[in-house]
Amino acid sequence: MKHSRKKVTKSRRRQKLSNAERIKSYSELNIGDLVVHVSHGIGKYLGIETLAVNNMNQDYVHISYAGNDKLYVPVEQIDQVQKYVGSEDKNPKIYKLGGQDWKKVKRKVQSSVEDIADDLIKLYAERESSKGYAFQEDSAEQREFENAFPYEETEDQVKAIGEIKEDMELERPMDRLLCGDVGYGKTEVAIRAAFKAIMSGKQVALLVPTTILAQQHFDTFTERFADHPINIGLLNRFRTRKQQNEAIRSLNAGGLDLVIGTHRILSKDVQFKDLGLLIVDEEQRFGVTHKEKIKQMRANIDVLTLTATPIPRTLHMSMLGVRDLSLIETPPENRFPVQTYVLEYNASLVKEAIEREISRGGQVYFLYNRVDNIERMAEEISMLVPDADVSYAHGQMNERELESVMIDFLEGHKDVLITTTIIETGVDIPNVNTLIIANADQMGLSQLYQIRGRVGRSNRVAYAYFTYKRDKVLTEVAEKRLQAIKEFTELGSGFKIAMRDLSIRGAGNLLGAEQHGYIDSVGFDMYSQMLKEAIDERKYKGSKEEGKPKADDMQLDIKVEAYLPETYIKDAKQKIEMYKRFRSVYTFDELSDLQDEMIDRFGEYPDEVRSLFSVATVKLYCLQEGVSSVTETNGKCTILFSEEASNEIDGAELFRVVNEMGRDVGVGTEGKSIKINIQKRKMSSLVYITLLEKLMARIPDIKKRNTPQNVS
Repeated sequence: MKHSRKKVTKSRRRQKLSNAERIKSYSELNIGDLVVHVSHGIGKYLGIETLAVNNMNQDYVHISYAGNDKLYVPVEQIDQVQKYVGSEDKNPKIYKLGGQDWKKVKRKVQSSVEDIADDLIKLYAERESSKGYAFQEDSAEQREFENAFPYEETEDQVKAIGEIKEDMELERPMDRLLCGDVGYGKTEVAIRAAFKAIMSGKQVALLVPTTILAQQHFDTFTERFADHPINIGLLNRFRTRKQQNEAIRSLNAGGLDLVIGTHRILSKDVQFKDLGLLIVDEEQRFGVTHKEKIKQMRANIDVLTLTATPIPRTLHMSMLGVRDLSLIETPPENRFPVQTYVLEYNASLVKEAIEREISRGGQVYFLYNRVDNIERMAEEISMLVPDADVSYAHGQMNERELESVMIDFLEGHKDVLITTTIIETGVDIPNVNTLIIANADQMGLSQLYQIRGRVGRSNRVAYAYFTYKRDKVLTEVAEKRLQAIKEFTELGSGFKIAMRDLSIRGAGNLLGAEQHGYIDSVGFDMYSQMLKEAIDERKYKGSKEEGKPKADDMQLDIKVEAYLPETYIKDAKQKIEMYKRFRSVYTFDELSDLQDEMIDRFGEYPDEVRSLFSVATVKLYCLQEGVSSVTETNGKCTILFSEEASNEIDGAELFRVVNEMGRDVGVGTEGKSIKINIQKRKMSSLVYITLLEKLMARIPDIKKRNTPQNVS
């Protein structure tokens, strides 16, 4: 298909959320899952079925409701169906079709959503109008510094760095969330942002949740900045009172360019001379009071937040466009997925796993999250594997003792470290490639995922054993957590984990307002959509965007056999994915890319799929040329142009083109609008849709030529 490549724009809102939409797409449907239909409420998804209606084959999404009610949703309306995501301990009500209950629930949620939208818009407006500092563009020194990076950046890293720098160069304060799996290069992105800020004469603060992580970041930044005159300070409990006071004095006087530390940075006695950038690593690990202090700090400074598995609230705000979002989904080269096993605790298996790791020169983390008898567990492991050097570490040790144990292990003097969850953030030891977790069923999903990311950080295959007590009956939630961690073994699963965490924990509260009940009653996706619509309504009120016809408002009713036959794509999940792709095409280039991808993945397509592409082509021309609707009744198709588009059409040229199309095509008017009628008669689906496509492709040629008149 050859098309005029005129771009069809949707609205600037779409571009703003591109990264967030990448996160949304991870919600996959399985038969038996609960789904939410915009108009009919919560039901059960039973798959995709091809049905013949009026002798026309089409694909339908099959949903069952209470009282054996069934709903068949045409696939072109697939965007009206979403996967239900709510708290796992709540069983949502399955509705009857045609009842009033769902409408009442939606009205209640709508009222709550509008209140939150008002607060969010206020927050958004404050952020947009507040004045920050516009950092200078990249200098030669910046480029030289970046070229010294010893590894090749991944495509996502380059994109994230570009987005962050662009934000920093604006006068509006940056508030960007950088999501990327453990070990995917978020730190290097943060290093470059910090360097840019320092080169512009500003100070930088890096806030981290643990003392050990602060030390590790201090070492990394010191090494990267070694060839540049940058002064770095460290504030954590490993530092003496004298060292801390010296760093604070230097910060206040402007002698320190960068300070790295734990929540100690948030103390009242820590004052900056000219803070320009705050980097927060793993925001979800800070408590409520810390977060309030961070909020106070960030009023007019640029903020970059790093996370592997964002907390639901943070993720939600990014998906709504209140916070900007960058994603790093590409793994570094030579990185393998961690081999993950979920099983009952078994001493001989633990012995075998430890011995295998030691035999290849590696080290082992044994996670045992009980301080009171961690020493006894260390003795048990020593007796189990007599050749292994075993040590233990936990957060209640004094600073010097903990530091000594960690450094000893880091330098390879010990084989096994029995530890609590203190290793969750930041201890980067590439030589540790076996992880054993006792009582894994008692831990949260994001936490399990984060800890598993502590192994597999080199080019060696790593192993993770998530164990639970023998003969223990797991709770449903624990079982779901462990199943999810086993399921998501591939690289880059952090966002899938975050989305699944939404499903297990509920979506968390937004702006401090408790919304669990509302989210559970309509599902997270529906709640987000309602909130986004309420926000957009307020955001664009009184602007040119208000009242503009949207792509989804245009009525397109073309009765042809246009679907994905089972002989072409068998898997229902892949079908849903492809139908969603068709729905989200807004330019001819995107349509052409989709065509190439489809042939590449599934081979040459049959006539039914050819018709699907033709329908998508007609939709693009309709959007481009100002068509209000394409409808069919009693074997007649009517293409109705808007009044504005009708004024642009050259009537004589239109009649000439229509006559060329043959006796089945005619022209008329409806009020001030032009309409074209097509008599389908006994045309086959393919002949009819091809005729429609050809006709729409001629419309750009019959617009009046707006050439300026000669002035005598």
